Amino acid sequence: MADADPQIKAPPQIKGDALPRCPGPSYRDLALADTNMVPEYLYQDVYENLGSDPIPASRYTDPAFFELEKQKMWPKVWQFAAREEELPEPGDYAVYENVGKSFILVRQEDMSVRAFYNVCLHRGRKLKLESGWAGELQCPFHGFTWNMDGSMKQIPCRWDFSHLSDDKMALPEVSVGRWGGYIFIREAADGPTIEEFLAPLPEHFQRWKHEECTTVIWVGKVVPANWKVVMEAFMESWHTVVTHPQLLPFTGDANSSYNIYGDYTNLTVTPFGTMSPHIDPEGKPQQWIVDEFVKYNGRSSDNYEEQPKGGYNVKVPEGVTARAALGASLRETTSKMFGQDISFASDSEMMDALLYNVFPNYSPWAGFQPNIVYRWRPWHDVDHCLMEVRILTRTPPGETPPKCPPMHFLTDDQKWTEAAEIGILGDVFEQDMENLPFVQQGLKSSANGEVQLANYQEIQIRQFQNTLMKFIDAQ
Repeated sequence: MADADPQIKAPPQIKGDALPRCPGPSYRDLALADTNMVPEYLYQDVYENLGSDPIPASRYTDPAFFELEKQKMWPKVWQFAAREEELPEPGDYAVYENVGKSFILVRQEDMSVRAFYNVCLHRGRKLKLESGWAGELQCPFHGFTWNMDGSMKQIPCRWDFSHLSDDKMALPEVSVGRWGGYIFIREAADGPTIEEFLAPLPEHFQRWKHEECTTVIWVGKVVPANWKVVMEAFMESWHTVVTHPQLLPFTGDANSSYNIYGDYTNLTVTPFGTMSPHIDPEGKPQQWIVDEFVKYNGRSSDNYEEQPKGGYNVKVPEGVTARAALGASLRETTSKMFGQDISFASDSEMMDALLYNVFPNYSPWAGFQPNIVYRWRPWHDVDHCLMEVRILTRTPPGETPPKCPPMHFLTDDQKWTEAAEIGILGDVFEQDMENLPFVQQGLKSSANGEVQLANYQEIQIRQFQNTLMKFIDAQ
C-alpha cells in the first residue's frame, strides 16, 4: 500500500495561517491509502492565506473594467490559442480571436508555428475568417498577398504604392509559445517564458504527456455571464452539494484539495470513488458508490458496459474500497483501449478530477483518462462569454491520430445536452447554467456591491483576482 512507500513523506506545505479543513478525511488521507504511488505534488498542500477582503462586484459587471482588461491584461499574458493537431501540416493555419482582436497561426515548412495579426495592411480587412490550408495569405478585398512566413509576396498595382517597401509590409507578428501539444500566443514581446508562466505544469505533466493526445471533441456555447463568473465556477468543487447532487455518492466534494502556485497557476484535486461527507453512509455499501460513479461520471463511463442482468461490470470484492476497485478496472480497460501499459498509475490519476487552472482562462485536466480542457473567452461585452470544452484522448501506438474536429458551436437556444458527443457532461453543464446567468444578474443588482470568498475552498478565485489586479493597477 502507498502509506508504506518512503516516497510519500512530505508534510503539508503551509504558509501563514493554519490550513482550514472540512472535518473528516482529506485528499491527502485518500492518497496515502491509494493502491499505487500517488505523485507527491498531487497530495502536498501548497496554501497561503491571501486575506478575506471582499471582491468588488463591479469587476464582473462594469463595462469600463471590461475595457481595462482588454487594454492592460490580455495583451500581456500567454493565451491558449490552438492545439498542434489543428494545424498538422505546413500551410495549415488556425484563426484565433479574443476581445476584438484576430490572429492567424501558421504552420511553417520546418514545422514551426508563427502567428500574425489577421489583418491586411492595406485597408484592414481580415485575411482569413476560419481555419484551413493555404499556399499564401491573400486579402479577398484587393488581393494584397503574403507568403506563409508573413513576408510580402505581391502588391497589386505596385506602381501606385511606391511609398511601400516589402520590409514595411511584412505582417506584424506576435510571440508563440508551445508546450504539451498546446500553442500559445502573446502580444507583448517581454514577459515570462511560456514555461515560466505555466509552472509547475511542465514538470507535473511529464507523467501525463498531453503532447501525445489529440482533440476528439470540441464544443462551445455563449453563456450570458461575464467570463470570470463562468470560469470561477470551475475553480471550486463545493457547489456540488447543491448544484450537482447526483455526483455526491462518488464525489468527495468537501475532501478536495486547493493549491496555488505563484501568480498564474493552481490545482484543484477532487477525489472520486469516495462518498461525499454530506452523504449519510448508513446502509450504503462500496458497491453503491461504484454503481453511481459509472452512471454519472462523464470521463469514465465509456469504460463500462451495463450487464444483461442489471448492474455494471465493476464489482467490489469484500474488504476492498470503491476507489481501489474502480482504479483497478480503469487501469485495465484504459490500457486495452489505448494500447499502453498504465498498471503503475494511481487510483487518483485514473478517476479523480485533477484540474489545473492557468491565468487567465485555460484549464486542462490531468491524469490518464481522456482529459477535459476548458477555455473561456469574453464575448463582445461584459455580460457574455464563450465557454469551450475539449476532450483529449490518446492514440494507440501505430494508429493515425484522428483529425481535429471543428468546434461544435451551440446556438443560444440549444442546451449543452444537445451536444451528444459530450454525453453526461452536458447534464452537468446545464446544471451550472441554472446558476451562472443569474449570478450575473444578481451582481448587477447587489445592494453592497461585494462578493465574499471562502478562505480555503475559494482561495484560487482570490489568487486569480489578485493577479488580475496586478495587471490592471500596473502603470
